[in-house]
Parts: sequence; structure tokens; C-alpha cells
Amino acid sequence: MALLPRHTFVTMLQNNPLLAQLKQQIRKTTPRAEGVIKATDKGFGFLETDDGQSYFVPPPAMKQVLHGDRVQATIHENGDKTSVEPDALLEPGLTRFIARVQKREGRLAVVPDHPSIKNVLKSRIKNSLDEESIGDGDWVVSRLVRHPLKENDRGFFAQIDELGAKTDDPAVPWRVTLARHALEQECPDAGTEWPLLDEGLDRQDLTAEPFFTIDGEKTRDMDDALRIESREDGGWRLTVAIADPTAYVQEGHAADLEARTRAFTVYLPGQNVTMLPEQLADDLCSLWEGQDRPVLACSLEVEADGSLGDYRFFAATARSHAKLAYDRVSDWIEGQGDWAPADEIAPQLKALRDMTEARSAWRAEHALVFKDRPDYVFELDRAGNVLNVRTEQRRIANRMIEESMIAANACCADLLAEKVGHGIFNVHRAFEPEKAEAAHEFLTAQEIEVELEALSELPRYKELKRALESRDDAWLDARLRRFQGFTSMSARPGPHFGLGLAAYATWTSPIRKYGDMVNHRLIKRVLKGEQAPAEATLALTEQLTERRRLNRMAERDVKDWLYVRYLTSAAKAQEAFEAEIIAINRGGMRVRLTANGATAFVPAPMIHSDRDKVVIDDKEGRIQVEGEERYKLGDVTRVELVEAREETRSLVARPAT
Repeated sequence: MALLPRHTFVTMLQNNPLLAQLKQQIRKTTPRAEGVIKATDKGFGFLETDDGQSYFVPPPAMKQVLHGDRVQATIHENGDKTSVEPDALLEPGLTRFIARVQKREGRLAVVPDHPSIKNVLKSRIKNSLDEESIGDGDWVVSRLVRHPLKENDRGFFAQIDELGAKTDDPAVPWRVTLARHALEQECPDAGTEWPLLDEGLDRQDLTAEPFFTIDGEKTRDMDDALRIESREDGGWRLTVAIADPTAYVQEGHAADLEARTRAFTVYLPGQNVTMLPEQLADDLCSLWEGQDRPVLACSLEVEADGSLGDYRFFAATARSHAKLAYDRVSDWIEGQGDWAPADEIAPQLKALRDMTEARSAWRAEHALVFKDRPDYVFELDRAGNVLNVRTEQRRIANRMIEESMIAANACCADLLAEKVGHGIFNVHRAFEPEKAEAAHEFLTAQEIEVELEALSELPRYKELKRALESRDDAWLDARLRRFQGFTSMSARPGPHFGLGLAAYATWTSPIRKYGDMVNHRLIKRVLKGEQAPAEATLALTEQLTERRRLNRMAERDVKDWLYVRYLTSAAKAQEAFEAEIIAINRGGMRVRLTANGATAFVPAPMIHSDRDKVVIDDKEGRIQVEGEERYKLGDVTRVELVEAREETRSLVARPAT
């Protein structure tokens, strides 16, 4: 009897319906788990399930998966030890990623730039790339094309799709970060000439009115100018003039489509990547002193008690009569320094200060006011080295602009809600529906009596928030944040719980935000009595929300990189810093350094030499050492930096002795 070829025999087994049925039965009766792989630096890992279970993954099995993979796995019981063996990939944790190139003896590989992935992945270079242009240590954008748990794939394999940055490029933190988040590296092209469009609007001539701007010293894209008058009967008339890029950029133009894709100007330390061409953002639209500019304006009445009265939107031509800076204005109002504004501006600044105090008091009583947090500004040399990190407190001039913009944006939300019914609204619900019940249980446990409905109804939430703020409990505030939602973009009006307002829609930064350009166009339709279809607005909100998320992540990543470079010497010297505890998890606690805003991680073994004497309650945000509570969320403590790891852009600290 002739023997069958091996491949024929294997095929017969694979196609055998009885064998397939047997396999199915075995799978059904074998205990299984589904979850996400968490790798450790010791070769083994864990499978974390959605319901909070954790299973040990031994080193041999870890060679078939990567950190972040969502897998199905077989559960193995061996006495009192339980482990799992992943056998089906549901969703890869790594798809498109940033990596460092390894060239060894003619072999090409990449190492993903990820703190929990140390795998060296065999690679090839995309056909359109020149292999000679990519060297050892270079940063590249790669894509995982093979995975051991995929059918017919025998191992991991990646493809290099583009060069991110050469290893010796001083701009590595910026280029790599922008590439990681698939954000544009350069400002858009200037394009052709930019004549004013004929929009069928009557523009009011405000060029003789003494408008002024207040911005940072180095700001070039100035998009708001103010004019304020005190009324004889008390209160103020505030006119907010906003730069008008839609007077130059027609909807559907190439520059408009590019701005729509970018959605925002990306602000990074030492580098801005504009949404609009720089010719528009920094020149034609920017409200430079002494230059006539098309604007969209809102004149609004502010009553003596800080409440808002009537408002009117209109198109205009305006001229800034003074380019002022935050610190100089704040110094002058506080009676410091020797700078003084022009005579036509000085009384306006005093009136704006008085209006700001009235608005702040009204919002504190009837809405909500954010707690002031400092800004941290990086001072860089031309090579991108950090010379200093400067703390900028939010002073009176910052608050003057902030209150003016909040008032103008509240008017915009009211107009769009009443006249249009849609737009780009910023919606923020204090608690996501699925977390409201847990938040209620937490508050009840803290002996804070509140009805569940109060967490989802704006008027009652404002009462609760003011009551919580009066307690001045940093731990309570930090714990409650775990249950709270994020601001999102919505095409329909909705409450903004963070500000305590029924609706909020921004239109005051159209040079920097595409959503504000959309709202400008809607306001202009109202002024012209035209209808505004909702379909285009509805399609935009998800993309705007996602791009804002990516921009914020890029800003955070660049700052983390620069902090590590800046604080390397402090870590070597084990320098001590005051720090606020901002997060507690099973591995330790995360702190923010008060002096410069950097975040550092304090691992549990650094808290006490005997790990068994450290008890971490990550749900409650508390840490006990030797049976006594030592740390909790919101506490201010002192830590010593002990390590600055550039490969993971992380700082490691320990409690100061």
C-alpha cells in the first residue's frame, strides 16, 4: 500500500469534519479567558480580564504575544497554581508604531518605542523607501504585518513605512512625537494670494474705536481684541472683536479642507504647527496693532452684578490700538513696575478689571469657576535644549481675557441654540451615566447626602459642587475626578457642567480651532437670514474630538521628553522637590513636582525597603506603611528624583528623607 505524501495527509486531517467537531468540543469544555496582555520586564506577564481577573502568563507563552494584545487563552490548573496560554488573537496591541532601527550584520530589525515592549522584531523596508537612507538607531514609523497567533503567521514581522527622524537630529522629541500621533510636521502651504471674499455682509467700521489685545509677549496669532465702556446706569458694554479667517477662506477651498483635517493648531514647547497657513494665522488675520482687519464682533451688556444682558453679533472692520502683554497689564493694575498704558486704554483696563471681578463673583454664585492652576513654560535654546521651566501664575490680566471669552462664548451658544439649532458645542457632563451610580455610592460613603438625580441635573449639580469646594478636601476632589467625564464636541446644544452653563460654544479662536471657523460661518448665516444645514456639522464633531485628544497627547509627550532631559542632572544629584500626589495604583504613586509641573513615579519598593509593609489601596487612593496611613491622593509631600529614563521618557522618585 502506497504511503500518502505528508502534505496530503495533513490536508485530510484539517478537512476531516469529525476532527473539526472534536476540536470544537474540546474548546467548549476547556476553561478559557479573554483579556489584555500586560507584560513585565522579567519575561512573564498577565492576562487582565474586563471583570478584573488577572491570570499568570509564563515566559514561553509570552513569546507568542505583545503587551496590549487582546487575546483568548486556555486556562491551565496545576495544583494551586493557575496560568493561561494565549491561543487566539482578537485585537493586536501593536499596529502602527514608532520604533528604533537595529542593523546587525546585514539583518534589519526594529524595537518598538514602548515602555512595556522590548521585543526585537524582524523587519523589511517599504519598497518606496531607500534602505541606505535609514541607519542604525534611526526613528521610524513601522507597521506590524505578522503575528504568531494569526493563522499562517510563524512569528512577528514588521514593515518600516517611513523615516521619522535621524538618530542625531536635535528635533527628535518633536518629530518623533508628531509622527507617533500621525500629526502634521509642518505648517500648511501659504497657497495663492488671499483677497477678501464678497460675503454679502455689511461690515461696521470700528477702526476709530480704541480696541486693544492682551496676549503673551511672543504671541503672533492674535485672534481677540476688546473694547469696554462703563455704563452710566452701572454695568458695562463689552465689545469682543474676533479675527475673521472665513473672510479669506471659502468653505471647500483647499486651505479650508486642510484646516478641517488638522482641526487645531498644535502648540508644543518651542514649536507651533498651525492649522491655517502662517500667512493667514500670523499676518492677514492676526489683529496686529495699527492694522485694519475684518472681524466678527459681539457687543454684549454686562450688568453691575456680573450677569449677562442683551447681545448683538455683527461683521465689522476693526483696528487694534495697542498690543499689550499679560504680565505688564497685571503689574500695572497691581501698582507694580513703571509701564503704563496709553490714555485711551488705561480707563478701559480698569473697567475690564471691575467687570472681571463682577463676572467671577456672579459665576461663583450662579455657575462654576475653575480653580486657578499655573502654566509651566519651557525656555529653549535654538538646539532645543531646555534652559529653564518658568512657572506662570494666572494673574488678573489672564482672568480679564478669560472672563471676556467665556461671556462671548456663552452668547454664541445662546444664538446658535435659538437661531440655528446646531453648531459646534462643548458639552461636558459631570458624570458619565455608567459612573453616576458609583459616584453616588462614593459620596454616600463620605457622608455626603445627595440624591442620584443631582449628579445629572445641572442646577442641583452646581449646588453640590459649591458645597464640595467649601470643604477644601484635596483627597475628596481627586477621588471624585475618577468618576467624572470629559468635555466632548457636540453638534447639538448641551450643558457644560464644568462651567455650570446650560450651553457653551466657542467662536473666539478661529485662527487656531476649526470648530470656531464653523461657528463663524453659522453666525454669518444668521446675520444674512440664511438657513444652515446640520449634516456637515454632525459629521465633524467626532473628528474634532479625536484630533483634540491627539494634540493633547502630543503636547504631553513632548513635555515628558523635555522634562527628562532637563531633570537628568537633578536625578543624578537626587535633588528633592515638593510634589502633589495625583494618582495611586497598585505599583506605587504618581506625583507632580510643584516647581516645574513634571510628573514622576514613586514605585512601591521605593516607599519602603520591605514591600510587605506597604499596603496600597488604589481604589481609595491611600497608602499605608507599617500599618499607618502615610500617603493619600491630593497630599503634598516631598520626593527625591533618583532616575531620569529617556528611553521611556519617565522620571523615578522616592520619598525624601
